[in-house]
Amino acid sequence: MSVAVDPEENESRAILRLARMRGQEILEVGCGDGRLTWRIAPEAAHIIAIDPYGPSIARARSTIPEGLESTVELHVTSFKDFAATRPKSAYDAVVFSWSLC
Repeated sequence: MSVAVDPEENESRAILRLARMRGQEILEVGCGDGRLTWRIAPEAAHIIAIDPYGPSIARARSTIPEGLESTVELHVTSFKDFAATRPKSAYDAVVFSWSLC
């Protein structure tokens, strides 16, 4: 039996209501397999999604929806390592959901 996580998309609707994503540069910390990434990506101009667990990023890469390939960048990295190499004001919003870092 498979488990459907948030089939009504309540989480993504709440996030999209609370944070302006349309046309924005988004950083998603702890993206896992992309379960939330694919829901917010159509609104964003660009998303960098990071996760330190390589198999999760591999799953995300294998399920990227058609048309979002140029919108989403997926990286295997910890937040600490990622933040050390990026400008501090490079993003309009940061999404951090269901993540342990």
